[in-house]
Amino acid sequence: MPNPFVSFVIAPASSAPRSLDEQKAEYARRRGLAMPLAGAIAWTVVGVAGIFLRPWPECLTLFVATGSILYLGLFLSRFTGENLTDRTKPKNAFDALFLRTVAEAVLVYAIAIPFFQRDYTSLPLSVGVLSGLMWLPLSWIIGHWIGTFHTLARTAGVTAAWYLFPGARFVVIPFVIVAIYAVTIIVMEARWRGRAVTS
Repeated sequence: MPNPFVSFVIAPASSAPRSLDEQKAEYARRRGLAMPLAGAIAWTVVGVAGIFLRPWPECLTLFVATGSILYLGLFLSRFTGENLTDRTKPKNAFDALFLRTVAEAVLVYAIAIPFFQRDYTSLPLSVGVLSGLMWLPLSWIIGHWIGTFHTLARTAGVTAAWYLFPGARFVVIPFVIVAIYAVTIIVMEARWRGRAVTS
């Protein structure tokens, strides 16, 4: 079975090299729906688990669900028309940059895990904020404000929810994130449809 990390980045080289500006413009024309859909699904699962499960299984659910977002996004991309594992597409350097932002989000578990061991309710705060930072560079890549909005609103909303709802952190924080994903999905889709109409 091919490694999705490799197949996501590697594609046959085109006959003529393209500038970074051309590749950035091409990346910005993409729909960009699969990954936010995957994130919304994963955090919905976390929120529902927070309603019904005890602390240890709800923590395990959070780790598994958020760790599966990339794979779920790759799967969903086949239905959104993005097909992120299509190796016949020309190589784009910004795919590699995006993958590095995903790796950065995974590495933040090195911060989340020690705090989780001291206070398990810190987990939705740390993972919720730190894994949302990848939207900031994405905003620059696609040349749109939605990524900046996502990161700032998510950071503020998650932090506020952590303080305001200490007894329901595994429920409220995930659904704050899902609400921000909902706005993100709507804006991303409107942006893509607007580009499709004008092109």
